[in-house]
Amino acid sequence: MERMHPGNAKSAPAPRSRQLRLDLLHTFEAAVRHLSFTRAGDELALSQSAVSRQIQQLEDSVGAALFERRHRALVLTEAGRILHRAVEDSLERLRDAAARVRGTAARQQLTVTCTPGFASFWLIPRLVRFTAAHPDVDVRISATLELVDLERGNVDVAVRFVPGSQGHGPLLFEEEVQPMCAPALLRDARRPLKTPADLERHTLLAVEMHDAPLTAEWEPWLELMGLSAVRMSHTLRFTRYGEAVAAAVAGQGVVIGRLPLLADLVREKKLVAPFRSPAASRRGYFVTLAPYAARHPSAQAFADWVLAEARQLAPASGQQPAPPAAPRPPAR
Repeated sequence: MERMHPGNAKSAPAPRSRQLRLDLLHTFEAAVRHLSFTRAGDELALSQSAVSRQIQQLEDSVGAALFERRHRALVLTEAGRILHRAVEDSLERLRDAAARVRGTAARQQLTVTCTPGFASFWLIPRLVRFTAAHPDVDVRISATLELVDLERGNVDVAVRFVPGSQGHGPLLFEEEVQPMCAPALLRDARRPLKTPADLERHTLLAVEMHDAPLTAEWEPWLELMGLSAVRMSHTLRFTRYGEAVAAAVAGQGVVIGRLPLLADLVREKKLVAPFRSPAASRRGYFVTLAPYAARHPSAQAFADWVLAEARQLAPASGQQPAPPAAPRPPAR
């Protein structure tokens, strides 16, 4: 029979008593940091004698003394320094690996599309409540006036601002409009603002919209008041509704206030409605889920949350949002 060459033979595993136990290395690392078995024990919830026994077991395992025991002091031996460098290197690699695992762990991504006005005045001030309740969900807000195709745009939830007849999904709330301005404007004795006719003395804060007159946002209210047009003394034009509202808060003119979007500014007394004559705009905000998102837990959670937020607002605003319902296929 051919004899096996010693170099080809697999080395036998080390006896269990000679293998490095991770718990002993953990205790060793703490003892090195503190250079005290007592303080290491306090950190690890072990007694001083238990730490001493574990270090002795590790020394037996490696076959060398790791600490030089002095009076009320510990000093690493050369063998201890060699082992400590290896332990530190291994722990650093483990920390790096754990960080990479945490960084690549699949988090739930949620993309929501809505108008810039809805995002700025209604959604963002409340969003902290959703993120606090769902810390594992990363939310991306796409604020645009475009009607984004939910599937092609990789969007999970849309809050559409459309005429009531065009809404898909549960109604969040309907919109009411009325003129609003800063409280200081009402105290201007030279330019009273007590009746709609007094608007002629003030600056119109208007939003430019494609193929629409500057007073397009005002039309529902003008129709209710029986006014054919607003002939204000000056006009400031903006490309975004948020800019017009900021100008109104700064006392630069009168804006058409959209409720409940501006309800917080009214409550904070940054804006007031001089005539208290709201008109329904016949438009509303509808919550629509992408077809695939109906099975997406975070998308459904967001839809439920935003509807619940609107229901909390309902008693104060008079709005009656519809209860959650199965989403219909989205329209562009």
